[in-house]
Amino acid sequence: MSYLVVVAHPDDEVLGAGATMYKLAQEGHSVNVCILSGEVNARNYRPTTEELNEDVNNSMNILGVDRVITGNFPNIEFNNAGHLKLVQFIEAAILETNADVVFTHHPADLNNDHLHTSMACQAAVRLFQRRNDIAPLRELLFMEVPSSTEWGLNKAMNQFSPNTFIEVGELSVDKKIEALAQYRGVMRDYPHPRSKEAIKGLAAYRGGQSGMVYAEAFESVFRRGF
Repeated sequence: MSYLVVVAHPDDEVLGAGATMYKLAQEGHSVNVCILSGEVNARNYRPTTEELNEDVNNSMNILGVDRVITGNFPNIEFNNAGHLKLVQFIEAAILETNADVVFTHHPADLNNDHLHTSMACQAAVRLFQRRNDIAPLRELLFMEVPSSTEWGLNKAMNQFSPNTFIEVGELSVDKKIEALAQYRGVMRDYPHPRSKEAIKGLAAYRGGQSGMVYAEAFESVFRRGF
């Protein structure tokens, strides 16, 4: 199976699905990442471009990621980037990785770029309906990104409602925290949601919620039987 995690910024992939990515890679699946804003120029405490690239590589190596596809869409300006350009970039990543399953942001996330990534990804995964030369998508899942998803306060939009829980175990959670720590300036002290205590606590809560030993939660919004 080929899995593709489509995110707006470097570190979103780890926050949303890092433990699952590690588990899938250890099981022999192909795990790939598409980051739309690779330079993330508006980020506070941003390291140099060379350091950021090093952080991405180190983080992905820990999780066992096969391929990272990086775009240069402007940080916190995806609303000005052009929906079609975002869709076509994601479509190219789907083709390049032969993705069977796609993870992406929930459309009710507070972050503007997360919203537009999700909307573009929802359009891009329909590619198999427009082309006969690629395999149909098996599943599309929304993930929760701590410090963004829980701040989706617009009650006019459907909030993140997990219906899929993947048991990852403590080792995978520890690998997630290790991978996230590779990103300079991203982690915070407890009780910030990007602290190691909060990340592990969320995995413990999602595990307890579903009767598992540590879990990551997702909202499956499209699934073909397999």
